[in-house]
Amino acid sequence: MEVETTEPMPTDEKRQAVAELADLIRNSSAMAVADYRGLKVSEMQTVRRSLRDAGVQLHIAKNRLLKIAADEAGTEELKPMLSGPTALATIDGDEVALAKALQEAFRPYSRVVTLRGGMLGNRSIDAAQLSRLASLPPREVLLAKLAGGMAAPISGMAGVLAGNLRNLVGVLSAVADKKRETEGGTAA
Repeated sequence: MEVETTEPMPTDEKRQAVAELADLIRNSSAMAVADYRGLKVSEMQTVRRSLRDAGVQLHIAKNRLLKIAADEAGTEELKPMLSGPTALATIDGDEVALAKALQEAFRPYSRVVTLRGGMLGNRSIDAAQLSRLASLPPREVLLAKLAGGMAAPISGMAGVLAGNLRNLVGVLSAVADKKRETEGGTAA
């Protein structure tokens, strides 16, 4: 007698898809989850092209497979965001670039696309944090500000030391002049 199961047996194709998704999640420095309900196929192609140009990959997969992949990748924090039509955007690199690219690509479709949140490394972030991330200046500007902030105390210290040396030279010069005067112009 055969026992009927309510859950379908996973196919090799599904196992392969889960393995690829888990690998993608593991190797991404940042991810974002969006609800794309209401986008036409042509609009989705435009969004994908725009994101690809910015180095962002956009994946559409069943939430059940994404949840299994999130478990396998050790990112359980991603699972609560996986409900309804889900688009997963990933990047391996500059996290700010992901947020900026999403903001730019989804801007024309803001009436139908909503960001649910995402992951920065192993940390879960919400849609508001993704928006704030997109408003950051470019990486090069932030690095320049950091370098400037680190160099400022050093240059200040150099100025103080140079000032002390100038004062010492001034004092020594004054002492030499005074000595010349007192010795009748025969200073050493």
